[in-house]
Amino acid sequence: MERYEPLKIEQKWQKIWEETKPFRATEEPGKPKMMLAEMFPYPSGAGLHVGHVRNFTIVDVLTRFYTQQGLNVLRPFGYDTFGLPAENYAIKTGTAPQDVTKTNIANFRKQAKRLGYAIDWNREINTSDPEYYKWTQWCFLQLYKKGLAYQKESYQWWCPEDQTVLANEQVENGKCWRCGHEVEKKKMKQWFFKITEYADELLEEIDSLEWPEKIKTMQKNWIGRSVGAEIDFEVVGGAPHITVFTTRPDTIYGATFLVVAPEYTALDSLLTDDTREKVLDYKATALKKSEIERQENKEKTGVFTGSYAINPATKEKIPIWVADYVLAGYGTGAIMAVPAMDDRDHEFAEKFDLPIVETELCDRDLFGTPKVTYRMRDWLISRQRYWGCPIPIAYDKDGNPHPIPEDQLPVLIPEVDDYKPDNSGRSALAKAKDWLKVTINGEEMTRETDTLDGYACSSWYLWRYASPHDEDAAWNQDAIKYWEPVDYYCGGDHAVAHLLYIRFWCKFFADEGYLPFREPIKRLLYNGYINAPDGKKMSKSKGNVIDPLDVINDGYGADTLRTYEMFIGPYDMDAAWDPRSVGGVYRFLNRCWTLAFATEYSRTDKTINIRHKTIKKVTEDIHRYNFNTAVAALMEYVNELYKSGATEEDVITLAKLIKPFAPHLASEMLEKLSADDEWPQWDEKYLVSDTVEVIVQINGKLRAKLTVSADDLNDEKKITNLALADEKVQKYTKSGVKKTIFVPKAKLLNIVI
Repeated sequence: MERYEPLKIEQKWQKIWEETKPFRATEEPGKPKMMLAEMFPYPSGAGLHVGHVRNFTIVDVLTRFYTQQGLNVLRPFGYDTFGLPAENYAIKTGTAPQDVTKTNIANFRKQAKRLGYAIDWNREINTSDPEYYKWTQWCFLQLYKKGLAYQKESYQWWCPEDQTVLANEQVENGKCWRCGHEVEKKKMKQWFFKITEYADELLEEIDSLEWPEKIKTMQKNWIGRSVGAEIDFEVVGGAPHITVFTTRPDTIYGATFLVVAPEYTALDSLLTDDTREKVLDYKATALKKSEIERQENKEKTGVFTGSYAINPATKEKIPIWVADYVLAGYGTGAIMAVPAMDDRDHEFAEKFDLPIVETELCDRDLFGTPKVTYRMRDWLISRQRYWGCPIPIAYDKDGNPHPIPEDQLPVLIPEVDDYKPDNSGRSALAKAKDWLKVTINGEEMTRETDTLDGYACSSWYLWRYASPHDEDAAWNQDAIKYWEPVDYYCGGDHAVAHLLYIRFWCKFFADEGYLPFREPIKRLLYNGYINAPDGKKMSKSKGNVIDPLDVINDGYGADTLRTYEMFIGPYDMDAAWDPRSVGGVYRFLNRCWTLAFATEYSRTDKTINIRHKTIKKVTEDIHRYNFNTAVAALMEYVNELYKSGATEEDVITLAKLIKPFAPHLASEMLEKLSADDEWPQWDEKYLVSDTVEVIVQINGKLRAKLTVSADDLNDEKKITNLALADEKVQKYTKSGVKKTIFVPKAKLLNIVI
C-alpha cells in the first residue's frame, strides 16, 4: 500500500472483527474484569450524529485501553426504543412503530460498526423486544408487591394533541415539547413508583459516588431534603384545619397569613360566594404554568379565599390566600407566611397590604410535629401511549387493580390499525378489544391501557447486559456478581431523573436479594456536547446536524473522526465542530502510517527517552480521562520521531498507544510490524531529563531562563558564568553585581545588583 487509504483499511479490519468476534466477553473467574457502557440511545430515523460519536468513542477508548492492559472487558450496546417519536410517526404515516424501530436499529448498528466500536454484539438489547420488556413488567410487579407501585389521583400536564400525560420537563412555555400544542392540567388517576421511600439513602450516598461534582449537586438539589415541622391551623367557621410545613417553626409568632397552592385539595371548602369565581379563575390560570415558571415569576400574584385561620401561637385571626408560588407537591401544599423573615412572603405582603410583624423567635419545639420532607416527588410512570411497555395490571368489574400473574408475562403489545388515542384519552391499546380481555384466577378482567414511562425500561438495562438472553430471569445472579456494578458509565444527558431512578431500583432490588450491591455505577463520565461550527446546538430542525458517515465517506475515515472527537477539547466541555481541525487529525494519522509503511528505521535509539515519556503521559492521561492531551502527546511524539529518526520499537509503541483512538490504522501497523497490541510499559530510568531549566532572577524578578546539562546543575560557578554571559541578563548587570545566590534544588539563581 503506497499511501494511507483509511476506507480500505477500515473495511478490512471491520470484516475481520465481524468474522473473529474478538470483543465477545465471557466470565473468567479470577481474571480482573472491566464493564463499560454508554447511556443507550434512542434510534431515530436520522441515525447517529457526531454528538453520539463523542459519547460512544469515550467508552470505546477506555474499552480498548483496558483490553490492551489484559483485563476481561465487557462493552455491550442497546437501544431505548419506546416513546413518542415512533408513536407520532405511526399516527402520521400509519407505519407500525415496530417496523420503524427495526429499520432505525439496523441503521444505528451499521453506523456503530463503521466506527469500529469494540462492542459485544451478542449482548445487544432493545427495550421494545418482548424478550426484554417481559422483565420490565416483572420488575414492575416486584415493586407492586411491596407497595412501591401504586395509584393515586393528581393533577398532571396533559397534551390534548398527543393525548398523553407529560412530565414537567416536557412542558416548555406552556406548550408540549413534542408537538407545540398548548397544554392543560388534568386530574387523573395515575401509577406512581414510591421513590421517596428511598430518599434518605439516595441522598446520603451521593458523596461517596465517583461522579462529577456538578451531577452530585444536581441530584442533591432534586431530592431537596428539608427538616422542619408540621403545624395545624384551625380554620374559622369549621372548615378542615390547614396543616402547613415549615423549616422555621420558631418564627410562628410572625406568621400573619396563610397561603395555599391553587391545587390545594381542600381549597373549595375555603371559598365564599363572593370569592369563589375569582379564586377558580385564578386557579385555572395558575394550572397552565409549569412549576418552574411559578417559582421564577418575579411578580407575585394571589387571591384572598375569603376564609381565616387562627395562629396557634398568637391566637389571632389571619387571612388565608391562594398563590401560585406555593406548590401542591412540596410539603402539604400550604405555608405559613412570615413576611418579616422571608423575602417571598415579604414581597407578597407588601403587594397585597398584609401585616408584617417583627417578633422574637420562640423554641422550635413549642408548636407542631417534627417532619422531614423532600422536594423530590414520587415518580409518575403512567403514559397514555400505544408505543410503550404495557403495565401488567388488570381491573375487575368493580375497578380494583390486580397484577397479571408472572406466568402470563409478557403482556404483549397488540397490533392495531389506528395508533391515535381514543376519545377518552386512553391509549390506542383501548381499541384492541380482544386484547383488553384477560382471565385471572377464573375471573374475566380488563387490562390497563396505560403504558410505562420509558425511564422504567432504562432503569434496569445495565443488569440485563450481564445475561441478555436469559429466559428464566431478568438477570443471572452469577453473571451479575462477576460483571457488575458497572465500572464506567458515560453520557451527556439525563443527569438527574434517569440516574436517580436507576439508583432507586438498584437499592430496591438489593433489598429483595436480587442484586449484591446498592449502587449501580462506580464511575460516571458526563461528556459535553459537540455543537455546530457556529456554536449552536445541533438539531434536525436547524439543519446543522453532521452525519458521521458523511465525514467517514468523504475520505477521512472513522479513525480520523474518532481521534478528532477525542482531541477537540476536554471530554466534559462543550466544543464546536471545526472542519479544519478534522483535516489536521487526518494529516497526523497519515504521518503515523508513513512511519510504519514508508520509513527506513533508525538503528540508533535516540528517542528512547521521549518514547518512555510518551508511554507514561498517554497512560496517565487516559486514566484521568484527559483524552485530548493524550492525543496531543502522540502528535508531539510523532514530530520527534520524524526529527530524530524512528526505530521499529518507536513505531510499534506508537501503534499500541494510538489503538484506542484509531484502532483500524493501529491494527494495520501492528500487523505489518508483526507485533501484538499489549499496552507498553515505561521505565522510570528513561524519564530523567538530560537537561534542566534554571530560572534567573535579578533582584527577585524573572529576567531569563537557562537550559543546562543535568550534570552541571550542582556546579554553581558554571551556572553563574552562563547566566552573566546571557544577553538578557547583561542588560541589567552593566552597573555591576553585588552577589549571587544559587539554589540547586529550586533550579534558581538570584543575582543582586
